[in-house]
Parts: sequence; structure tokens; C-alpha cells
Amino acid sequence: MGELKVLGLSTDRNENVLAWLRIAVGIYFIMFGEYKVFGTQFTLGGGFQGYVTRYLTRGAYPFMVPVLQEIVLPHGKLFAFLVAFGEFAIGLGLILGVLTRTASIWGLLLMLAMMFSADYPGAGAAPWQYFGASLNHSVFALCFVAFIFGDADRALALWPRAARVKAS
Repeated sequence: MGELKVLGLSTDRNENVLAWLRIAVGIYFIMFGEYKVFGTQFTLGGGFQGYVTRYLTRGAYPFMVPVLQEIVLPHGKLFAFLVAFGEFAIGLGLILGVLTRTASIWGLLLMLAMMFSADYPGAGAAPWQYFGASLNHSVFALCFVAFIFGDADRALALWPRAARVKAS
């Protein structure tokens, strides 16, 4: 039992599984953010604006079109940096187990924004197609929901929730 604590593992198997899922999702977000933060194509080279333009022509939900056209595109560089550093920070928080719920809330908001910006299957689509079109983002969104409402930072975390709760 003491050995588990040294490794940062919990004696509860579900806490360990949720922690490993948290870390795996964090690795994805570090990878998503890394090339954006340490490269210039996405942030300064118009890469972000290119994505938004494609979303507008191929798959934004109708209520998102004015948001993308009137708010996001005119401030493209600002949003590019917010997305780049946001993804990187979400990944870092999840991997390290620091501010896990905060990172997960921002991750959920990002996934919802992405889902409504890029995954519209069209007005005449069957209901199942809405879910199928959003798989890229909805699976991550569901993971973030689990991290928000579960105890994803009770194991394998630098700042475990259990220690913070005891301290207060």
C-alpha cells in the first residue's frame, strides 16, 4: 500500500484508470498545442484563419457563422494564440494533474466551440449523423465532463485534490 503512494497511484482502481485517461488526453493536447506554440504557421502564418475559413465553407452550425465571421476572423491572431496556448496549457494541466478541473472546463468549452464550428452535417442530416460528424470533438468533450465531475486528479497528480481538500 505504501508503495502505491510513492508512485502516486491510488488504492482505488477507478481513480487510477481515470488518471491514466486524464494523462492520455493531456498528451494529445500537448501534441495539439506544441506545434502551434513553438511554430509560427498556425499563429502568425494564417493557419488558424485558414481553418476558420474552411469551417465556414464546410461545416459550421448556422448560429456559429456570424460569431466566426464577425468576431473570430477579424481577431484571428488573438484567437490563434488563445487556441495554441490554451491547448498546450490544458495538456500540461491534465498530464501533471494540476488544476485538472479548471483545465477540463476550458477543454470542454474548446471542444464545444470546435464541434459547433466544424462538425455541422447539414440541415437535412439524420439525427445520428450529428453524432457521427462530431466524433473528433465529442469524445474529448465527454472525457472532459468525466474529469470535471470525477476525481481525475486523485492519482498520478502533482497537486492531488485529496491533499487540497484535507488542507482546507
